[in-house]
Amino acid sequence: MTAETAMTDPSLRYDAVSPLPGEEGARLVARVWLPGDPPGPAVVAVRDGRLVDLSRHAPTMSALLERDDLLELVEEGEGPVVGELAEVVHNSRWDRRLPERPWLLAPCDLQAVKAAGVTFVRSLLERVVEEQARGDPARAAEVRAELEREIGGALSGLRPGTPQADRLRQALEARGRWSQYLEVGLGPDAEIFTKAQPMAAVGHGALVGVHPRSRWNNPEPELVLAVDSRGRIRAATLGNDVNLRDFEGRSALLLGRAKDNNASCAIGPFLRLIDDRFPPARLRDLTIHLEVSGEDGFRLEADSAMADIARDPEELVAQTLSPVHDYPDGLVLFLGTPFAPVQDRDAPGMGFTHHPGDVVTIRSEALGALVNRVDSCERVPRWEFGVRALMHNLAARGLLGPS
Repeated sequence: MTAETAMTDPSLRYDAVSPLPGEEGARLVARVWLPGDPPGPAVVAVRDGRLVDLSRHAPTMSALLERDDLLELVEEGEGPVVGELAEVVHNSRWDRRLPERPWLLAPCDLQAVKAAGVTFVRSLLERVVEEQARGDPARAAEVRAELEREIGGALSGLRPGTPQADRLRQALEARGRWSQYLEVGLGPDAEIFTKAQPMAAVGHGALVGVHPRSRWNNPEPELVLAVDSRGRIRAATLGNDVNLRDFEGRSALLLGRAKDNNASCAIGPFLRLIDDRFPPARLRDLTIHLEVSGEDGFRLEADSAMADIARDPEELVAQTLSPVHDYPDGLVLFLGTPFAPVQDRDAPGMGFTHHPGDVVTIRSEALGALVNRVDSCERVPRWEFGVRALMHNLAARGLLGPS
C-alpha cells in the first residue's frame, strides 16, 4: 500500500481525517511503541505504507536527527518492517489500543520541549486580555473590546524589536497600558519557555490532559520544529500546547502550572523532514486548521496562517539555541499560535473552554493531522516511561552500542 493509497483507508481516519500529509513525496519519520520482550520505543521511517525500524542505525529520534546522512538513511536504511501504517494508526487511538500491537508515540524523545509565546498579534492581545481580566472569562469580552479599540490596529504589521515597535511600547506605557506581554510581543527578546519535559509529550490518538481546577482553557494548534544540537531545522510537525487561560491570567508566574501538566503536550503524528520539496522557506506558507468537536454537539473551527507570525521561525530557533544556551540532545520548538477562541460555549460572554470528551484535530496539508481526545490530567494514563526507563530499555534491547 502506498502512502497515497493509505490516505483513503478508512482505518487511518479519526473523524474522517487522515494523519498523512496531503502532498506526495513527503519524507516522514515517527516513533512507535513495539510489543516484545522487552517492549519499547522504536524510531521508524514511513515507506510505501509501512513502518521500517531504524533503531539499529539511531536508537533515539534525537540521535537520528543529528546524522548528516539523515535523508539517505530514511530513504534507504535497512531494518525490519514493524507494521502496516494503517494498522499502527488504527491501534493508536485512545479507545481501541491493544498492548500486543504497535502504536504511535510522540515523534521526539531526548529533545528539550520548548515553546515560543506571543508570536502573533492575535495571541499578544489575548495574553493582555487574560492578564487584565485576572483570569476571569466573564470580564474577557469587555477587556478585549477596550484593547482592540485602543491598540488593535496599531499592532498590524509591526516587527518586534524595531524602532517602530519600541515607540508603540513606550506610548502604551505612557497611557497606562504596559504589560509584560507587550514586552515580549514588541521587544527584541522572544518569550521562550519549557513546555514539557523530555519524553513527556503524547502522540497521535492519545488522550490530552486539562488541569481539573481550570475553568478557562483551550487548545493551541501550533507548528513545531525539530532542531538538532547545531541549530539546524531538520523537520517539522504539529503540536497542541494545551493552555490554561485562567491560571496564567492570574499571574504570569503560574506559567509552569498553566503549561506543564500530565499529557498537556501533544506532538505528531510524524516528523516531516526538511528537504528540497519541503525547505525552511515553506514554514511561513503553512496554514494550520483546528477543529474541536464536543460530546455536547459543540463544534469550533479556525485557521492559523503562519504568514502572520511576527517573528521568523529561524529567528525563534536562533533565540532558543544560541551561544548562551546549548541543547546537546536537540530540541522541539512550538512556534506559537494566533488562535484565541472567543466563541461562547457554556454561557453568553464566557467564551470557550474545554469539556471532557472533546476531540481536537489539528491538521495541515503539508504535515498531516494530529487528533487527540480531552480528559482531566488526573484521569489520563500516567507518565511512567522517562529518560532513565528509556536508557535501561535500550540497553536491554542491545541498542546502545556503536551504530
